[in-house]
Amino acid sequence: MTEAAHDPLADLLGLLDLSDADGARTDEDLYVGTSQKRPSQRVFGGQVLAQTLVASSRTVPETRAVHSMHGYFLRAGDANQPITFGVQRLRDGRSFSARRVHAYQNGEPILSMIASFQEPDDGLDHQAEFPEGIPDPESLPNAADLLGSLDHPVAREWTVERPFDVRHVGSNIYFSVDDDRRPQQAVWLKTVGAMPDDPVLHRAALAFASDYTLLEPVLRRHGMPWRSAGVSIASLDHAMWWHRPVRVDDWLLYVSDSPSASGARGLSLGKFFNRSGELVASVAQEGMIRVPREKL
Repeated sequence: MTEAAHDPLADLLGLLDLSDADGARTDEDLYVGTSQKRPSQRVFGGQVLAQTLVASSRTVPETRAVHSMHGYFLRAGDANQPITFGVQRLRDGRSFSARRVHAYQNGEPILSMIASFQEPDDGLDHQAEFPEGIPDPESLPNAADLLGSLDHPVAREWTVERPFDVRHVGSNIYFSVDDDRRPQQAVWLKTVGAMPDDPVLHRAALAFASDYTLLEPVLRRHGMPWRSAGVSIASLDHAMWWHRPVRVDDWLLYVSDSPSASGARGLSLGKFFNRSGELVASVAQEGMIRVPREKL
């Protein structure tokens, strides 16, 4: 019997389909989610960010969309255990709602996040410009083109199991870093298939994808590919702002740069543009990057 083809997009939608914990409630609204299985056995940070947004979105009116979130990663998550999401309703005003979400495993929070939601409104409008000289995504190799011949669990995760097609503009840093050590880069990305029309899922999926490459400008600046021996990398905090409607099943340009690295931490800032040139979201993350002393 032929093995069924793997469907990473179905996996993503399954991760975002939280249960309601059989109606259980304390002073929080409770939801439960599963995790993506990974070679490291650790929960992917983008996954738990996306799930907290889905959980908090279920407690606000459908007309209120998330416009910002600020989260701290407190502990490494175990990808083999479910995650419980507790949503506290901080405030519901005339236009805005605020929610605090804790993601729990073994009774301890692994992520703490506050998100804000807003009714549609009119106001001032301007944005950063779409960068010049960016090639079309169709002209660039995807991860499978670059890594598909490797028989390694991480290569399989990046080429087969990711629900997003990620294509670097210029060089990637999977195995090496070229002579261009500027702390800047751009990637095109989109889901590997069509998504449902639910805007909550698109915004949550964008949070999921925002954690893929955001720290790469820090590593690029110091000539460190992902496969660098002895290097320990972990996300510390993550902030995101959604500016305009977005679809993640259309190509998005993810431009990022790192203004600073110090104290075993690196900061990266990112912008998402759609193919029409609209700035749809901005993101910031500080990560722990510990390097063996002999490499400093």
